[in-house]
Amino acid sequence: MTASSRTEHDLLGDRDVPADAYWGVHTLRATENFPITGTPISTYPHLIDALAAVKEAAALANGELGLLEPTKAAVIVAACQEIRGGELHDQFVVDVIQGGAGTSTNMNANEVIANRALELLGHSRGEYGHLHPNEDVNLGQSTNDVYPTAVRIATVFAVRGLLDAMAVLQNAFARKAAEFHDVLKMGRTQLQDAVPMTLGQEFSAFAVMLDEDRSRLAEALGLIHEINLGATAIGTGLNAPAGYAEAARRHLADITGLPLVTAPDLVEATQDCGAFVQMSGVLKRVAVKLSKTCNDLRLLSSGPRAGLGEINLPAVQAGSSIMPGKVNPVIPEVVNQVAFEVIGNDITITMAAEAGQLQLNAFEPVILHSLSKSVTHLRAACLTLAERCVSGITANTEMLRATVENSIGLVTALNPHIGYTAATDIAKEALATGRGVAELVLERGLLPAERLASLLRPEVLAGTGPARP
Repeated sequence: MTASSRTEHDLLGDRDVPADAYWGVHTLRATENFPITGTPISTYPHLIDALAAVKEAAALANGELGLLEPTKAAVIVAACQEIRGGELHDQFVVDVIQGGAGTSTNMNANEVIANRALELLGHSRGEYGHLHPNEDVNLGQSTNDVYPTAVRIATVFAVRGLLDAMAVLQNAFARKAAEFHDVLKMGRTQLQDAVPMTLGQEFSAFAVMLDEDRSRLAEALGLIHEINLGATAIGTGLNAPAGYAEAARRHLADITGLPLVTAPDLVEATQDCGAFVQMSGVLKRVAVKLSKTCNDLRLLSSGPRAGLGEINLPAVQAGSSIMPGKVNPVIPEVVNQVAFEVIGNDITITMAAEAGQLQLNAFEPVILHSLSKSVTHLRAACLTLAERCVSGITANTEMLRATVENSIGLVTALNPHIGYTAATDIAKEALATGRGVAELVLERGLLPAERLASLLRPEVLAGTGPARP
């Protein structure tokens, strides 16, 4: 021991720990063993808050059952509350990807809480004879129930943030749908002219897709609310006294405000990662549909003179180091890339869940990391797309109207009124001569001018209103 360090002891022997560190010897070894991503667990504040909430609930339950001295319980609870208030997050330093099924994360939490609790008792950090990371902070617990429970709680709060961001994007599309409600354009199937629609209908579909996916995400949260706290090592509850699991769950629900339930079979719950697989699958669904939307925005805005050019995306930065005046659709492009990442994360989560063996899955750290990245990056992507792109989109209204009037697709709307054979002949001649559908229909006397004008009204073509008789 020196003025700048303290000596701590574990199974492998003595090590010097920085005197000002709240973490201890186990955390020290973990930082040495797992220099993998350079991403500490403190990168995910929801996880640190969740770990503190679990430890606080455990201390309250142990105190309630008479297993933990009231003074110890009180200072552990106080330390946990400080952490949940945002303090000491910088002390959670182990790499997010680690061997040991999350043991290093659990011990990092145990050591930080124990050392802060020791200070509250008037002792120095590392004086574990007064309050111990394992014997007191981890009393009645195992990494195998603490870590999965904390990951679930962190996931719930992170997904809630994503749901809010998706609502922002949904509303941005809905506002544009209202703005463009009477802007006529051609719809396309397989990139070929189909039938007319409004730009408002196109943007409304983007909003509806987000609304549907928000519902699916909310449904997936149901399974995440099921926890295995009290299962201890493999689900048998060894070293957790009678009443502990229910007391800990009750306190944890009160602390987090979540409708947490204890899994009906703790052996199954301790080894199963199905809820994470399902959540990741829904996140992939969100990513796929969001990416498709961005593909559409890029295509519709292509040009400005040699592409579709139907809409204009806000110019947010210069697009080329060699082509003057070029502006790229960089916001949809970055969202596309987030979607690709989420799809890859889903594969990682699937493989990690499948690789579990017997009574425990040792690969939940990479599941946590992948889920957290997916949720965090999707949230940022939704907000960025809403604020930096969708809110500033404008329509090239006159050009859109002209493409409808010049499109052979108009003949589809006339099919019930002039017959399929006549409509086919009109389409062939229009394509061959470049003349308009309406012009040819009038020339052949297939419909009176007034009736034709009624059938070609925007609201009729877009299916939003009836034709006049």
